[in-house]
Amino acid sequence: MDVLPWWQTGAIYQIYPRSFADSNDDGVGDLAGVTGHLEYLAGLGVAAIWLSPFYPSPMDDFGYDVTDHTGVDPVFGTVADAEELIEAAHRHGLRVIVDFIPNHTSYQHPWFVASRTRDDQYADWYYWRDPAPGGGPPNNWLSVFGGPAWTFDDRRGQYYYHAYLPEQPDLNWRNPAVRTAQYDVLRTWLARGVDGFRIDAFRQLLKDPQWRDNPPNPEWQTGDDPYLSLRPVHSTDQADIVDVIAELRSVLPDQAALMAELYLPLDKLMRYYGTDGSGIHLPTNMHLVSSPWTPTDIAHLAEEYEALLPSGAWPNWVTGNHDRSRIASRIGPAQARVAAVLLLTLRGTPTLYYGEELGMLDIPVSGSQLRDPLTRRLPDQAMGRDPERTPMRWTSAYHAGFCPDSVTPWLPTEPHPAGVDVKSQDGSPTSMLTLYRALLEVRQTSNALRTGAYRTVLVTDDVLVYERRSADAAQLIALNFTDRPQPITLPPGAHAVLSTHELPAQPTTLRPNEGLVLQQSLDPAASVSM
Repeated sequence: MDVLPWWQTGAIYQIYPRSFADSNDDGVGDLAGVTGHLEYLAGLGVAAIWLSPFYPSPMDDFGYDVTDHTGVDPVFGTVADAEELIEAAHRHGLRVIVDFIPNHTSYQHPWFVASRTRDDQYADWYYWRDPAPGGGPPNNWLSVFGGPAWTFDDRRGQYYYHAYLPEQPDLNWRNPAVRTAQYDVLRTWLARGVDGFRIDAFRQLLKDPQWRDNPPNPEWQTGDDPYLSLRPVHSTDQADIVDVIAELRSVLPDQAALMAELYLPLDKLMRYYGTDGSGIHLPTNMHLVSSPWTPTDIAHLAEEYEALLPSGAWPNWVTGNHDRSRIASRIGPAQARVAAVLLLTLRGTPTLYYGEELGMLDIPVSGSQLRDPLTRRLPDQAMGRDPERTPMRWTSAYHAGFCPDSVTPWLPTEPHPAGVDVKSQDGSPTSMLTLYRALLEVRQTSNALRTGAYRTVLVTDDVLVYERRSADAAQLIALNFTDRPQPITLPPGAHAVLSTHELPAQPTTLRPNEGLVLQQSLDPAASVSM
């Protein structure tokens, strides 16, 4: 098999630490809880784990408002716990990616506290602006989390900019001292053994130095997300972000990986790849999270992505994360099995969100159980992001084995369908967990699936068939997006190696909600028809 970087050949597993495993019975997940389940993760077949924030924080945005980028919040443990987790993960053959949050800090961060004093060395570490000539905010920029992106500070007598909550002031990345300090954060975690970073809110990092108003969005309609009423052309996605990418790459050793959170159209995403592999290794392709779940839409998405990728770029795919409804809730449990086949057989690095391998669903959260600050700021966010952040389901116990039944978890674990937990699914030949393990194993043992080219073979309103082909192997993937049987004619010699159902002896029909992986002849003339 070819020798490629680890981040190209293996799957990444996202862990939201608050919700993965509670080791000290306080109802909140922690780093030791993750360490205690590394054997499960290694057995699943992923190559790396990505840890969402665990840094010291007042938790106004549950860890994305940081007061110390190199520390560990006591709710998650200690720096020693983090180092033990990294070392133990490596012993299990797993790489470790940690969240890097360079765009903003908590308003309680010592840097911001000092920056409020104009004469301090940190005075220019954040985006401070005088009021507009007629009073009020310096421009019309909006916060992603609702309302203006500017808050007036009485002590300094100026407004400060925050792309998210007022409690999350944005750092001034046009100040070289800020960059130096943040690169030192990376060096600290590299010295502790991490294998890469996922950069949070990366497109927000640089702003228009002229502070021009954002133009109206002509496609916005009353009732849509207020943030989208303006096109954030001056507050996000600035052209000189490529300079920051070059600096980031210079800090990292060759074997370390950079991921970046980027909710962008595919054409704009390409900038972040750079040229000939010089950019972010994995600028996160979020489009499966929002794309209509139809064969034609998925085929078009895959083809467009492949066509746009610059030389040296490597694709990546994700079906869910801590900010979006779970895939099984979006498309239903039956089609979630088809989505698993899609995610793990498309060309590129897949990222799994914890619990997807079980078919976990969103859990309704209301009243006193709500935790997400979005529910307080955006009226249309009735449950915020809490439903997709509920605890991992380890057993069928009352609190799903996340914490003791006598302890109240930070988010509810019920109501949830029976059987969606590790203990119930482990060893079951038809379970979602078994399907994921099988898919990850097939992916790792097939050059065609790991590194082969992608080609759409057949697409209808109901079915998508595509090919993955390397020099020594060719595999077909056939996906039925309906709950009805779909007859299919396969090339001579093609045989099934994996199905979301029991393996058919010789498939002539795609069964309802079936995903099928087939070995086929290397003959390029082989064809598929319906």
